[in-house]
Order: sequence, then C-alpha cells, then structure tokens
Amino acid sequence: MNYLDNFLFGYYPYICLTVFLLGSLLRFDRDQYTWKSDSSQLLRAGQLRWGSNLFHVGILFLFFGHTVGMLTPHFVYEPFMTAGAKQLLAMISGGIFGVFGFIGVSLLLHRRLTDARIRATSKTSDIVLLCLLWLQFALGLATIPLSAQHLDGGMMMRLAEWAQRIVTFRAGAPELLAEAGFIFKAHMFLGMSIFLIFPFTRLVHVWSGFGTLAYVVRPYQLVRSRRVGMAPRAPASQGGRPF
Repeated sequence: MNYLDNFLFGYYPYICLTVFLLGSLLRFDRDQYTWKSDSSQLLRAGQLRWGSNLFHVGILFLFFGHTVGMLTPHFVYEPFMTAGAKQLLAMISGGIFGVFGFIGVSLLLHRRLTDARIRATSKTSDIVLLCLLWLQFALGLATIPLSAQHLDGGMMMRLAEWAQRIVTFRAGAPELLAEAGFIFKAHMFLGMSIFLIFPFTRLVHVWSGFGTLAYVVRPYQLVRSRRVGMAPRAPASQGGRPF
C-alpha cells in the first residue's frame, strides 16, 4: 500500500462522513430555504417522469443493498448463504437495478443539457452532480464483469470487511484493498466523494425523504372547524338577497 491508497481508503472516508453529517446539519440550520429538490417538473414533465422514476428506483435499491451487503458481518448469513452465492446475488440484482439507475440518470442528464429552459434554470452543481452520478453508475456496472472472473466471493468479502472496519474505527482497513483493481477503487472513491459534496447540492432532500417515515408513528392531527357549535346559515332564496 502506498501513501495515496492509505489516505484515500484510510482517512478520506472519515473526512467525507464528517462533512456529510456536519454539513447537512449546518445547512438545515442556516439555509432551510435551499433545502429542497429544486424540481423542474413545471418546465417539462415528459422525460422527467421516466428518468426520475428509473433513477430513484435504481439508486434506492443500490443504496440499501450496498449498506446491508457491506455492513452485515459474514457470520450472520454464513449458515444459509455462502460468500460466492452472496456475490452472485449482488451481481444479478445490482446489475438489474444499476441498469435502471443508469438509464434514469442518462435521461435526466440529457434533459438538463438539451432543454434550453431547464439548462437556463440549472445550477452548476446540478449538472456536476448528474455527471458524477452517471459516472458512478457506469463504474458500478463495470465492476460486474470483473467480479464474474472470481465467483468465490473473496474480493467481496475483503470489500465488506473494509467497510466494517471503517465504521467501527478499527485499524488495518486500507490493507484489505491491496489487491483490489482500479475500477473497484475508483467506484469506492467516487461513492465517498458523492457523500462529501452531498450537503452542498440538492441531494439534501434525501434526508427529508427518510424523515417522512416519522409520519408512521406521528399522532393524529385533529382539525376542528371554527363553525362548530354555530347554527348553519340559511340558504338565500331564489331571487332574494341573503340577510
């Protein structure tokens, strides 16, 4: 391991997570007016419907899939699933939803770059974010053929162990990636970088999406009419004026 790998996969994850959490908190506290998705649906909804739905279905599945797959210890699923079977499941499901997300973000990027009205109302961060997401999907799909060359699950186990050591603050995480290929490392680096820029883009609305789960346990809101207890007003007769 050289110094660059040690920094990128040993220290850089903590930098990204710190900026991600503190930056989101500060933006919510200081700039709540900018805490929104900045939808351009009113300008043109046709291509947005397909692009947005495919993108969100793909990225939400991949986010939770990566979270569960990489942070779940091996002994939890070892009794009923081998490492090779888990890798094959990840390749198939990740490939399907990765294609969904890639098509969706491609439609969104094409729409934002080619529609004059939407391009005029777009921020630089909007275009940069879509480009990074497009590249991240492409890198993720590119890892599938590489994973198919070793179906024993060994590399996947090392990647998962790296993630678990990072979140549990254990030493030796970068050394686990010594044999990982460039595509895997680029995919991981770009994924961490998206968390780094998260608080400065429209991605902050993701927090609000997760926050809506609180409505499940929220008490009922009672709405009382201001006219409760008052006698109903008599309707005006035809041709006459109401009193």
